[in-house]
Amino acid sequence: MTRAHDVVLYGASSFVGRLVAAHLAEHAPAGTRIALAGRNRARVEAVRAQLPPGGRGWPVLTADSDDPASLADLAGSTAVLVTTVGPYAKYGLPVVEACARAGTHYADLTGEVLFVRDAIAATDAVARETGARIVHACGYDSIPSDLAVAELAARAAADGAGGLTDVQTVATAKGGFSGGTVDSLRTQVAAIAADPSLRRVVGDPFALSPDRDAEPATRQPRDGAKPSRAADGRWSAAFVMAPFNTRVVRRSNALQDWSYGRGFSYGEVMATGRGVPGAVAAGVVTGGLLAAVSAMAFGPTASLLDRVLPAPGSGPSEETRRNGFFRMVTTGATDSGRRYRSVASGPGDPGYAATAVMLGQTALALALDADRLPERAGSLTPATALGPVLVERLRAAGHTYEVTEVG
Repeated sequence: MTRAHDVVLYGASSFVGRLVAAHLAEHAPAGTRIALAGRNRARVEAVRAQLPPGGRGWPVLTADSDDPASLADLAGSTAVLVTTVGPYAKYGLPVVEACARAGTHYADLTGEVLFVRDAIAATDAVARETGARIVHACGYDSIPSDLAVAELAARAAADGAGGLTDVQTVATAKGGFSGGTVDSLRTQVAAIAADPSLRRVVGDPFALSPDRDAEPATRQPRDGAKPSRAADGRWSAAFVMAPFNTRVVRRSNALQDWSYGRGFSYGEVMATGRGVPGAVAAGVVTGGLLAAVSAMAFGPTASLLDRVLPAPGSGPSEETRRNGFFRMVTTGATDSGRRYRSVASGPGDPGYAATAVMLGQTALALALDADRLPERAGSLTPATALGPVLVERLRAAGHTYEVTEVG
């Protein structure tokens, strides 16, 4: 089937949407047919006018998540649709459904366990029939985690070292706090407050598993990790993205018939430094995260937080985006006792500048590298849908993915 566009960026006038559009304008190969879309045509046209020359002639389309017909037309016009319109629990499901029905590949930036779970239930079977690749979590949530573990497992398998057992990612990052991430967290907290049974779903380490009953009984680390000190003196704290990233990584393992190992255990923490300053920072981060989530669940304090936390659609300054970075160091043991380290890192604010690269390259991989991608369809993860092809693209874009044996 011939489509009018190779890639449509839906939500192009959002803060991160503008960054993704700029990345595509600078890095998409000549002749790639890209269109920008959103609810408000004038706003999207204003974004297009500010793009590098390669994007100023792109078509502008309109669609609204409340208008199924407009979404069906949008999905049917393109081979790939990428969306930055969140919170996805509010606006995302109709977009995923339209893509699954149309056989259109889909990518988003969600970090919401409940949304992904709902999207899997609603679209996986349809997408398998139509051949659509539905790929969630294509930004800092959760590409570095997912690809770093996949690279680690591939290296261990190539060396005949056996399956992975105890694997942990330690995250270090510098950048601004995302208003979109705050809104997504707020939406999920509100959903749990309205239906307390969802707390068990979110707390389940295998919440995104394709077959929950088939999961091994391997104990998984707690997401709200207490501050801890490693043997080398480094302190770590709870990582705000761990409750989502870990579920994505475990889904990747299950979708590949548990190729990482049936005894695979995976957790994530955030590095806070050495000595007394590191210990204090670990306590502040862990306590602050717990306090923020608790405050969001209580009306009066939630209203207060709304006044001080970043608003949806806002983002850090250009200087902050430029000076940021991320580094994810994943270490893992294997059944044979050999140990490996996988490093995923990149320049730029992780939630914005680096995420724009990740989503942009995901879109180009889905649109242009179909003959090299794994032969899968349905509701996938970055590792299972794109794997080494995306690693190759991200390396070319300035990110690092490397694996070494450490003992």
